[in-house]
Amino acid sequence: MTSPTANVSILPGTHPLVDGRTGTSALVSALRGERTGRVPVWFMRQAGRSLPEYREARQGTGMIESCLMPELAAEITLQPVRRHEVDAAIFFSDIVVPLRLAGVGVDIVAGVGPVMDHPYRTAADVDELVGRDLDDVALAPITEAVQRTVAGLAELPHGQDTPLIGFGGAPFTLAAYLVEGRPSRDHLAARTLMHADPETWRRLTEWTADLTGRFLRAQVLAGASAVQLFDSWAGSLSLSDYTTHVAPSSTRALGHVADLRTPDGAGVPGIHFGTGTGHLLEALRDVLSASGVQDRTVGVDYRTPLDEASALLGPDVAVQGNIDPALLGAPWEVLEAHVRDVVARGGAAPGHVVNLGHGVPPETDPTVLTRVVELVHSL
Repeated sequence: MTSPTANVSILPGTHPLVDGRTGTSALVSALRGERTGRVPVWFMRQAGRSLPEYREARQGTGMIESCLMPELAAEITLQPVRRHEVDAAIFFSDIVVPLRLAGVGVDIVAGVGPVMDHPYRTAADVDELVGRDLDDVALAPITEAVQRTVAGLAELPHGQDTPLIGFGGAPFTLAAYLVEGRPSRDHLAARTLMHADPETWRRLTEWTADLTGRFLRAQVLAGASAVQLFDSWAGSLSLSDYTTHVAPSSTRALGHVADLRTPDGAGVPGIHFGTGTGHLLEALRDVLSASGVQDRTVGVDYRTPLDEASALLGPDVAVQGNIDPALLGAPWEVLEAHVRDVVARGGAAPGHVVNLGHGVPPETDPTVLTRVVELVHSL
């Protein structure tokens, strides 16, 4: 697929996709629709509250502050790779970090989630935002953290070919937080704005798209081998609202990495994931296609069987998922049967990355995750 970007940017020879470290890894191969000797596996929120070493490392440090301390962010990113021997690291960050880097007053309140200094709901509010940008100085902590992580992976006995996946929040999810001012179950204010003032909504989501796009691009240039766009709240939308008011901005965000190529012309694989998005799977795929990303993977949550998802997505799209997080607390024989079923159904797709259908619950026993990785690798 041809990138919509006019110019192609060649990744440097020291990039892991170029120098031989990750280009043929199980993870990157699966994202490119290729089957290798084993099915790769990693977990969303794998570096999180389920790990005692994570809790110890973050003790006394706020979430956003942790994300912006390069040495700490790298250490947290590496922890699950050391413990579980997963096939990918996911960059430790938060969806609202680009907002903080752009000067927006946002904090993550324990027991609540991201809270803005005030809701951004009017044309004047959006005017206040759109002049802000992410330059190299603002992104310096992210660049350093990624570089430290990639160097740390290369030092692990089983991590030398383990790719880092870049993390980014989708424009709709960022915009929803801004408009609501805090987490919301129904995103009523955001959905109202997109219909009541579509021009203001467009300007807001284009701005959040560029924030996320620059955030992802900085991670790739610093050494990430793939990117994942997380659209936490897209499932609250109808298909019509998504395709009209959200898909263009997500396309724009992913377009920021679509021009990046290895010297032999391979692009940076992209994963598009949302929760409750069974009715949007084809639209998520179409966003990847329109962005110009060459190798496309759609993350599928636990509600849709992977063989059914693959039938919708077609023969050129890999899938990621979709172990039900609730089963991590079930008896092993129940979880094992479920994992085996997920892997079997994933065989319908050209490539399959095993993951959860959402994030790791904080009460999960880490030894269970290690056992799941061992099981998947044995299959």
